Amino acid sequence: MSQRTERVDELLRQEIGRALEREVADPRIGFVTVTGVETSPDLSHAWVSVSVIGSTAERKEAVRALRGAMPFIQRSLGPRLRLRRMPKLELRVDDSVERGTRVLRLLDQLEAGRMPEDVPAVAESLPTPVRRLPHDGDAVEAPSEVADEGGRSGGRRRRGTRPGRGGR
Repeated sequence: MSQRTERVDELLRQEIGRALEREVADPRIGFVTVTGVETSPDLSHAWVSVSVIGSTAERKEAVRALRGAMPFIQRSLGPRLRLRRMPKLELRVDDSVERGTRVLRLLDQLEAGRMPEDVPAVAESLPTPVRRLPHDGDAVEAPSEVADEGGRSGGRRRRGTRPGRGGR
């Protein structure tokens, strides 16, 4: 990713967050955080990652409202940002916070000596990795450069070049 796209991503993230905070007055959009923006290399599309806090039903309703608000936000950002072409905004739901919370809850339960409630019990665990022994037919690594009797590398110098000078 180029520095330009990184700067555009960060600028879009900040401005979309401000627009959601100040300009979008939909009550269905509750606690929404713009976690990131990723633009295509040609800046024609921008994928806006959002995290929504609430119950499953509240999150679904908020995402539906956000999808409806994206064209409005795109139009409102046009005059504020100095871009030749405003990227088409597409919404992505970022559930990393929920997954992280779930992992922490599972670790707490395991640390307390309890089997986590929402993980099915498995009779068989993954096998323990063991070192692989060499077998007939395995590829043998060849040395990359072989030295001659004098200890010098086997490569030949090109005519007109001196060692250590990188050329003529």
